[in-house]
Amino acid sequence: MPYTSNPDLPTLKLPFEWNGTPINDKRRFINYEFPFVDSFREVLRWQFTRNPQKSEKKTDKWRAEVLQNQGFLDSKKDCIVWLGHASFFIRLAGITMLIDPVLFDVSLIKRQSALPVPAEDLRSLDYILVSHDHRDHCDEKSLQLLARNNPDVTYLTGLRVDTLIRTFTHSNKIQAAGWYQQYKTDDFVKIYYVPSRHWGRRFLTDTNVRLWGGYVIQSAGKTIYFSGDSGYGGHFEDVGKIFPNIDYCIIGVGAYKPEFFMGQSHVSPTNAVKAFHDMHAKVMIPMHYGTFDLSDEPMGDPLRVLHKLEDQGEIKGDLKVLKVGEVLSP
Repeated sequence: MPYTSNPDLPTLKLPFEWNGTPINDKRRFINYEFPFVDSFREVLRWQFTRNPQKSEKKTDKWRAEVLQNQGFLDSKKDCIVWLGHASFFIRLAGITMLIDPVLFDVSLIKRQSALPVPAEDLRSLDYILVSHDHRDHCDEKSLQLLARNNPDVTYLTGLRVDTLIRTFTHSNKIQAAGWYQQYKTDDFVKIYYVPSRHWGRRFLTDTNVRLWGGYVIQSAGKTIYFSGDSGYGGHFEDVGKIFPNIDYCIIGVGAYKPEFFMGQSHVSPTNAVKAFHDMHAKVMIPMHYGTFDLSDEPMGDPLRVLHKLEDQGEIKGDLKVLKVGEVLSP
């Protein structure tokens, strides 16, 4: 199997053999543990399978609570702020970052939770992290707005996603990493690109041309893990071995039903807790729910499952459910 990486970025010294990010003979990326199965038959099976929660979904009134304008943009204090879906504003040691900024509707899918600050106010950013090329994580309109208002920002992403971001932003300050590579950043922050179990595509013929992954961010004595989109796999335990003191595990819990179809792309709330335990993190912050309706479960379902697991004592660590716009001081 061939492998690839960015020769301009260092690769971590790992406690297991690692030759680089795997690609197939067509130079398309593949998950090293669970190859992505791109099956039209499975899509049809999903579409023609009865959703047992259809009625519940129609009557579910739950919506994510949004706290508007909490002042974090004007502050200098360290913070983690959920902006909805997989979008986060993070400030550590004075370094400001946006992760997977999607500030508007996505194609025909409307936001179910408002942005907690005006999109135009997201300025003076140091880094924008884009985990992969899917439109609910890599949004052209959002990146174009941010590029206009942050001409000096540096973009950190996965291999070959840089070409896409350059098309959107016309920026030359883009770094594209392979799995387990470290970006070149300010001395006050270290950022690593780590594996996820997922896939990439924006059009009909570019499946897995661009890489997907998550991030580990270290600064101000804190370690933050951001899962990106991911099905369950051994990479969670691997990340926990490489980074044994993860303070905050930001992990997706939504867009998971039906699990026979969604399981290779997104973890369920139950498997998100399992992944949280695998990496022995201290605090679990759920994301990827409550903003876009992407699957069969009702909007409030992921959170209800998590709270049930919490009530049953099944979560070993702290569950921190953020409101959209809520300021968490790490």
